[in-house]
Amino acid sequence: MTSSAIAVSGLRKAYGDKVVLDGIDFEVAEGSVFSMLGPNGAGKTTTVNVLATLLKADAGTVRVAGHDVATATKQVRASIGVTGQFAALDDLLTGRENLQLMADLKRTPSGDRTVSQLLERFDLGESADKMAATYSGGMRRKLDLAMTLVGRPQIIFLDEPTTGLDPRSRRTMWGIVRDLVVNGTTIFLTTQYLDEADELSDRIVVLDQGHLVAQGAPEELKRQVPGTHVRLRFADLDDLDTAARILPGATRDDQELALRVPGEGDSKSLRAILDRLDEHMINAQEFSVHTPDLDDVFLALTGHASTKEEAK
Repeated sequence: MTSSAIAVSGLRKAYGDKVVLDGIDFEVAEGSVFSMLGPNGAGKTTTVNVLATLLKADAGTVRVAGHDVATATKQVRASIGVTGQFAALDDLLTGRENLQLMADLKRTPSGDRTVSQLLERFDLGESADKMAATYSGGMRRKLDLAMTLVGRPQIIFLDEPTTGLDPRSRRTMWGIVRDLVVNGTTIFLTTQYLDEADELSDRIVVLDQGHLVAQGAPEELKRQVPGTHVRLRFADLDDLDTAARILPGATRDDQELALRVPGEGDSKSLRAILDRLDEHMINAQEFSVHTPDLDDVFLALTGHASTKEEAK
């Protein structure tokens, strides 16, 4: 049975009359990627701050790496790494010097060897002796994560690790995250990109107004939201008219000569639609099956469309 890297029960936090977290419960399995999603003001940052011992909870119990965050703060901090949205680098130092500084602060045994290994691991060897101020956005994010790994933390909190990165750099970071998990590290991810959560996460929780409104694997969450449909496109308006008449519940788009037909998306329901068209000698030039994605889940569960703004 998989052990829990993080266990949260009845977590509550309020600021005056404003309740930010209203008794939430969740667990994070060791060696997994766990994502927390939610609109602005949902309580995600407050949750992370409590787990990282930066903020005290008003009620509830929180255990991180087996330690109580309230009574074993030192042990928790020794077990975690935190990478914020903005790279915490000293631009006046080189990449190597930034890593060496972190190794010195953490009193890492064989610090020079650790620094060299991390530079190689993150493909920063050629730029190691250049000022961090000259690094691209992707290089800065990689160096920042490398600095987090100096102390070999069991659990890493990643706050929007790919914000502002180009698609190639984003995928590079995804590969790094996967490698970390393969090697046993637990990742707690907050992200504004729902495709990123879908791509990386073993489990997702959705937080809204201080409450957990859903949790599960990405595919489980997507199955909870209706909206699977078949999209058909026709050659002319006559075929579209006939198809709209014989397929109940369909929604038409005259400009695109397309029809959206609700369905389960499985082979049986798709065959029934195509057989119905054949009965009336109608040919669909194109058809495709569309299923809900995490954007649909986010909107359905929180009442807010996902944005590219900072979702805290």
